Amino acid sequence: MAGFRNSSDDQGPVAEINITPLVDVMLVLLVIFMVTAPLMENGIPVQLPKARANSLTKEDNPVNLILTKDGRIFVNRTEIEAGDLKTRLESVFNNRDNKEIFIRADGTLPYAFVAQTMATVKSAGIYKIGLVTLPPEAKGGK
Repeated sequence: MAGFRNSSDDQGPVAEINITPLVDVMLVLLVIFMVTAPLMENGIPVQLPKARANSLTKEDNPVNLILTKDGRIFVNRTEIEAGDLKTRLESVFNNRDNKEIFIRADGTLPYAFVAQTMATVKSAGIYKIGLVTLPPEAKGGK
């Protein structure tokens, strides 16, 4: 009979489960997940810095931190060195009640440079950080 094993010591029939189809299905699923996993990381297109949002109310003298595409840093149109950023921001915000800054970063800058600059801003005691973007319909920028 198929599915039963003959044994010489005659202890009765032994049923065996064939796991080959289960292994085949698991290997196919493994291959599918291995192929689709890298696509899930790169499949989300991100286009910055355009954003659709309401305009913020203007403060009398907002502080702007401008990051150019060549890595230069300006605080309110005054160029400063990256090492002096924290000291300069502390002196600018020393007598201000509203510790808020607007960052205007070029869209071609590496993410790491912008993130490091934001960390420096936070280390200067400024926790209200606004990223200035263009609306989608705007062309060019100032």
